[in-house]
Amino acid sequence: MAVRSVQLMVDRGELQAWKTPGGHRRILRSSLEAWLAARAGSASTALPMAGAGPAGSGERPLTLLLIEDSVHFQNLISLVVKRELPEAELHVASDGIAGLAMAGRLEPDVLLIDILLPGIDGAALITSLRSHPQFARSRLIVVTALDEAQRAPYAFALEGVPLVHKSALVTELPALLAEAVAAQPA
Repeated sequence: MAVRSVQLMVDRGELQAWKTPGGHRRILRSSLEAWLAARAGSASTALPMAGAGPAGSGERPLTLLLIEDSVHFQNLISLVVKRELPEAELHVASDGIAGLAMAGRLEPDVLLIDILLPGIDGAALITSLRSHPQFARSRLIVVTALDEAQRAPYAFALEGVPLVHKSALVTELPALLAEAVAAQPA
């Protein structure tokens, strides 16, 4: 998160802090933890799919995490996932910060990440996930409305990651989901 974003959050009263004589902000840990908990609670929802996981079998259902700020695309992707992977469990985060926290908690099999997100953008999120060994088995799919030229600044993070343009979600996402699921360890 950018320093200026945090400064604005303090100024708006979203985080409790004080200023040092030098003008630096010192944020209370309890305030930050409360803010993160509120974001995780309000910015995320779990959308279990029909029959998500055999009851009492001890097997973990296929877990997907969608990090997307548009409710319209959250709903559209949810419908595609429900149709293609009815046994899967889909979780949704509406911003990059909540998405990163949920990814750490869920360790999803497949992550569907938008590039332009509030909080932490998708490229920074992907870079962060790649730096942690716990996500080595997670498959990434980028979902974006950006054209090729607009994606150029994010090329460092998008290299080797399957990408689907939002205008082609219904036609291209099913194949990408099938590839991601097929690549999962048995």
